[in-house]
Order: sequence, then C-alpha cells, then structure tokens
Amino acid sequence: MSVNCIRSLLEISSQTHHDKVALIHDGRKLTFGELFQKVNQIAHYFSELDLPKGSRIGIYSNKSIEQVIAILALLSTEYIFVPITRFLKPEQVEYIVQDCDIRCIITDKTKIEHIRASNFEGKVIAYESIDKESVSFEEIYKYYNENFHCSIKSFDNAAITYSFAASGLPKGIVITHRNLIDGARVVSKYLGLKESDIISGTLSFNLDYGLNQIFCMLYKRATLAIHKLVLPSEFFNNLMRDEVSVLPVMPIDITEMFDEDPHRLPTPKQLQNIRIITSSGGKLTAKMLEDIQTYFPEARFFSMHGLSEAFRSAYLDPDQIKIRPTSIGKAIPDVELFIINENGEACKPREVGELIHRGACIYKGYWNSPEDTKIRFKSIKILEKVINLEGELTDEIVVASGDYVYEDEEGYIYFHSRKDDMIKTSGYRVSPSEIQRVVYEHIGEVQACAVFGVENEMIEEEIALVYSAASEIAKNELIFELKKHLPNYMIPTIIRYKKSIPLHFGKINKAALKEEIVEER
Repeated sequence: MSVNCIRSLLEISSQTHHDKVALIHDGRKLTFGELFQKVNQIAHYFSELDLPKGSRIGIYSNKSIEQVIAILALLSTEYIFVPITRFLKPEQVEYIVQDCDIRCIITDKTKIEHIRASNFEGKVIAYESIDKESVSFEEIYKYYNENFHCSIKSFDNAAITYSFAASGLPKGIVITHRNLIDGARVVSKYLGLKESDIISGTLSFNLDYGLNQIFCMLYKRATLAIHKLVLPSEFFNNLMRDEVSVLPVMPIDITEMFDEDPHRLPTPKQLQNIRIITSSGGKLTAKMLEDIQTYFPEARFFSMHGLSEAFRSAYLDPDQIKIRPTSIGKAIPDVELFIINENGEACKPREVGELIHRGACIYKGYWNSPEDTKIRFKSIKILEKVINLEGELTDEIVVASGDYVYEDEEGYIYFHSRKDDMIKTSGYRVSPSEIQRVVYEHIGEVQACAVFGVENEMIEEEIALVYSAASEIAKNELIFELKKHLPNYMIPTIIRYKKSIPLHFGKINKAALKEEIVEER
C-alpha cells in the first residue's frame, strides 16, 4: 500500500492516537481506534461484493458519522467513491448512476425513496435497517470483525465528484489517492493546522472542499465535529459546545450565519476559541468581511480560490484581507500560477488573461468526457513563451482554468470573469444549459428561453430565466414544474416573459436580456 493514500493516514492515526477523539456529531464521539475498527468492518464487507477493481460506488445521504465511515471504507478498497449531492432529484441521480455505471449505492433512510424513484437496479446498502432487501451498517458491524488489508497505490483512482461543465450536463472529475493526500498536506501547511484543532464539518462531504476537512483531520490527527447550518443560533451553540477552533465555510454560509436577530447571536468572547476561518466557492462582500471581523476579531481569515480541475490554486494571507479584500491571493505551496494572453505570452500587471495552474493538486481529467478534458487539461507547451522547457520535456499536464484574472504590481491575483457562461450562486456552479434543457423538455408552452446570472452581492449571482411563449405562464406554475426536476439552488429567482426574444447573429442575445433586467432593477 502506498504511503500517499488516505488509508495510510487512518492506519497511522489508529496506532499513534488510538484513544483520541476523531469524530463528534450531536454529542456522539468516536476515537481514531473506534473509527479504524468500523471502517475495517465496512471495507471488509465491500471487498466481498465481488465487483471488479475500479467499480464505482455512490454515497447518497445526509452528513453523519456513518457517512464519514462509508467514505473512508471505500477509500480503503480498490473501488471508486462517487459522492452524490443530497439535493439532487431522482432523474439527476439516475444520470450520474448511468454516466459512471454505479453498481452500488450507500444511503440513509431519508434518501431511499429517491433511489427507488431513480430506477436504480444495483445493490443498496443503508446505514440503518430499512427493509429486508437492503443490508445495513448495523448488520455489518455484528458479523464482520476480521482484519482487513488493502494494496492501494497513490496513482489509483479514488473518487469521482460531479459538477456542471460548460456542456450543460453534470461531469465527473476523476481524483486520485495522491490528489487527496496533496490537498490535505498543502492546506494543513498554509493554514497551520494543529493536532489540538477541532475542525467544523459544516460543509457538504460531496465536493472536494468539504471532503478535505475529513482528510485534514486525519493528516494532523485533529478532531472533526460534524455540523449543519440551519438556524444560526443553533449552529453557533454547536460551535461553542464542541469547542471548534477551525471553521471552513462558503460565502453563502457567512451570510446565513448572521441572518438572525443580533440579540440571538453570541458575543465575540463566546467565539474566541475559533482561531482559523476559511472561505472558498464565491466572492466575499464587504458585509461578510465586516461580520467576520466583528464576531471573530482574533481569528485568522483565509480567502481561497479553487478549480474544478485542481483542488486549490490560491489563497490570500489573512494579513492582506483588509488591504486587498477582493484579491484571491497568490499560489498555494507546491503550485505555480501563470496568467497568459491569447498569444500565450505572460500578461503585464493589470492585464487580464487566463489563469494557468501548474504543480500539485491537479486532478486526472473528466470521466467519460474527452472533450471537456481536452478543454481544461493542457500540455505544458501552453507555457512555452513563459517558462524554459528544459530538455524539451513536454509531457507535464497543466490546467487552463477558464478563469480570467489579473495581478497587481505586487503579484496578488484578482478574479475578472469566466470563459464560459457558468453561473456561480450560493457556492454552487450552475450550468444554464441544464436549466434550459429542463424547460424545453418539461414546459411545452415555452418557445425559446435563456438562462444567465445576474449579480447579487449576497449570493454572488441570481439565476435569471427569460422565456417566450404564445402567452405568459403563471410564475408559480413554472417554478412548480422546475422543482420536480432541479434542486432548489438551480431554481431561477428572476423570471421574465417576452413575446419574442432578441437575437444576435442568429443566437439569443443574453447580453441584451441581462442589461434589461439590470436596468429595471
């Protein structure tokens, strides 16, 4: 087994910190020793499923200690872990299942009906006993107690995470075991994580930012406290109860944290145990930064920038957040960032160009999508006008991010725009094409439609839908139909009817439509 895999971290943690608490959730605690034992039991059962090496197994459930056990158990086998976002509707789950040929799904009782509605024909494993057909973790814990050994290599595929690509449909990005270790190692280094830290697991364990909290916990032998943010006052009580010292959030979480009567919020003194706050997945507003400074005056706040194709690219040192709050910072350790123009030349300060990522944390490519892989994963020859390709060694792969940025005279980078028309809302990347597809397939009265983002300081962008039809359709009817097929975060909040939609060179003129909405608001 490679030392560059999450399994090796788990084994070492169980040996050196056997009795230290690894996981906390709603008062329940699990030590590293107990975690290792349960992971072994579940992994042993997985190994007897008689599936070929590299088979994909999905996890479609709410956050819990069992979900973490399931993730680590899959990462202890030669299977590939596929997290399925719990907000997805049955038809989207069905698409992911078919796209990567998922043979088995691990779930909880809240999601079992969604799996049945998605026509899944493979094996279902549940955390708790649900029915006679489904095996449960409870049963596995009773009957599997033998030692478990694995032979994972660092270059083996570990996970496939799904997000929306420019083509509209969700695309899976392939992540190796080495990628997961690199992410934990690099983030732990620049954050300065400690063994004594208690990390809040507020983020979903479906994408790499949330998953990284689990792996950093193992890398530093720290503790992970699983939380959810529904009511701000309850959330803060959980942070204080569990003595959290590291709080990873997305910008939308910061907004929701303080969306409460100030009299119900804790005082800065009550939150003084939190020494590190991290944010990634969207723009930070002045109000967000003000609230962080007010309630966590002593905490070091790290603003970070990541890519779908590479876990993390840049971070802004906390000492710079007041000086240049809109900057995404500089390259993380073990990474070089370049900004090039369309001629492949290095951009001058303040000149906008495409961000190119070289070094650690680059993922393997898009699953079953050579076209998307070709767009983003490039030969290092793309940098031949910027760096010296010593010995003409050109097999190295870099990521052409599609992010257009610029840097100031001191080398700090600022985000400018995206190459594609993806919408960033509440920390999610949303494909306009996917929403448009659902409209055309399920709302027959619509003749033409356009979906795009409109800037909103609180959530980065709102989703706008403009459509034409013989007559206007009631807004609540449109939303009702869309909610049958799309998760809530993909439902347009701005809906406009037009008798006819303007065209530009034969295509819908989204720029004109967006300008109309901005002006009327």
